[in-house]
Amino acid sequence: MNEIIIVKPEKCVGCNACVRNCPAPEANITKILEDGRFVTTVNPDRCITCGECVRTCNHGARDFIDDTEECMSNISRQKIIVLVAPAIKSVFPDRWKGILDWFRKKGCIIYDVSLGADICTWAHLRAIEMGKVGNLITQPCAAIVKYIEIYQPRLLRNLAPIHSPISCAVTYIRKYMNQSNPIAVLSPCIAKKTEFKETGLVKYNITFQKLSEYFEKNDIKIPFNSIHDFEYQFDDQQGQVGAIYPRPGGLRDNLWLHNPDINITTSEGVHKVYPELDMYANMPEHKHPEVFDVLSCEFGCNVGPASGTKQTVFDVMATMREVEKEAKKRRKTTGPFRFGEDKLFKKFDEELDIADFMRNYTPMNPSPIPTGKQLDAVFEMMGKHTEADRNYNCHACGYRSCREMAIAICRGLNTPENCIVHAKSVLLARHSELSSQHEKLAEIASECLELSDRLKNDIKQITDNVDVIDESTSKTSQKAGQVNSLLNNVITFCENSEVMDADSVQQMISILQTTIKAFSALNDNVNTTNTSTNIINNSISEITSLIDEINITLHKTEGK
Repeated sequence: MNEIIIVKPEKCVGCNACVRNCPAPEANITKILEDGRFVTTVNPDRCITCGECVRTCNHGARDFIDDTEECMSNISRQKIIVLVAPAIKSVFPDRWKGILDWFRKKGCIIYDVSLGADICTWAHLRAIEMGKVGNLITQPCAAIVKYIEIYQPRLLRNLAPIHSPISCAVTYIRKYMNQSNPIAVLSPCIAKKTEFKETGLVKYNITFQKLSEYFEKNDIKIPFNSIHDFEYQFDDQQGQVGAIYPRPGGLRDNLWLHNPDINITTSEGVHKVYPELDMYANMPEHKHPEVFDVLSCEFGCNVGPASGTKQTVFDVMATMREVEKEAKKRRKTTGPFRFGEDKLFKKFDEELDIADFMRNYTPMNPSPIPTGKQLDAVFEMMGKHTEADRNYNCHACGYRSCREMAIAICRGLNTPENCIVHAKSVLLARHSELSSQHEKLAEIASECLELSDRLKNDIKQITDNVDVIDESTSKTSQKAGQVNSLLNNVITFCENSEVMDADSVQQMISILQTTIKAFSALNDNVNTTNTSTNIINNSISEITSLIDEINITLHKTEGK
């Protein structure tokens, strides 16, 4: 199946709200990306396209595809039949007629799905009366049909073999009105696209939400109409009480209008109807109601996930009540007080063949249930080693139980890293490892501080000794200069003395010059020592500064 529900990965925050609210256990695939983000995409082969994830996502990561753009690109070249779901009256209470007039001006033929709903009711009643069916699960909701085909195929024996109101209307148009034009349906339903693909009866699914977006994007202004007038001049007759099918129990109310003794139970809403279908599948047949009337959307099609409506549930229910009143006024019977034979149904009996409105279904092979050994291996990967861990059931992953999460991982639909217990166990292990490393680091830091203190003491002693050497060499240099000056004076005296003979003077001068050279060499050594002392002092100063910085860092490491 082509993807209908789409995901924008860049907007997905991995909150698991889509998984948590999705009634289809295999419709989502959660993966961890290289950057560590969790992203949940759609498994199109197991998605029932109910649209609950689109409704639930607060981050704009989910959307859906319909045929609005494709239809609009062909609308001027094809004489398209537009079938209008009755929910249009509650979704666009003050513009629905203007919308239909806009399509009519484009050359479209406009038909009412409510008539198809009337046919659907008639077919159910006649099938029950003729004993052609047993206990029924109704199927106007395409998401319900898809769920049963994929996840509860054994319920196909109970799923009504009668087409939905839309498909009944299309069958009537094709076979009894001999119309072959392409058909577009205006509806509030994402899932109808799957029905149209399976039956091949409808080409375009135009949802109310995408239609509104198209009008807004193209700056198309739709005129307003009265919200109290529910009649419209369709290109064929307008339907009657079938117009209330979009509300919860709409099909039930139509059946009871003709046969109030039928045992009918209703259920609506993704968090209620699908668990009850699973319950129905496990019940003995004698406990089933004659008719189980079911809808995926809690408040019916009027506020479906693709309705785009801003109306409250009270608004749409009030509208449906007025639609019902108006439809019952147009209903004709053969007896007084509307309790006689329904004239429209009498016409159906005379003109229609119920076999034309029957439908077949295609079950899908269910995914194999993982073995206990496979689940044990997954639980170990998730860090769930005890029975208590395996029944933690915190729902943070989006599944109803740890077992469901483990099954999803076995099927490649999720990852152990997305389990909060697993994440906590990994964090605790890392925290323990970091604590151990911190203790070792603290010991090393303490030893380093001790060595640093000893090094500072040694450096102080070196500095003190260097200061002594510096002072000593300074004094030695001073004394050497004084002696050198004195010796030069003696040499001068000897050279000018007339008392001493020349040989003695020469010997004395030679001795004194040698002594002067020795003192000069000593003075050079003193200068060299002074230079080296300065270098040593500078190095010691730099080392001391580095030790201070190391001490500051080590104290921070210790948390002091």
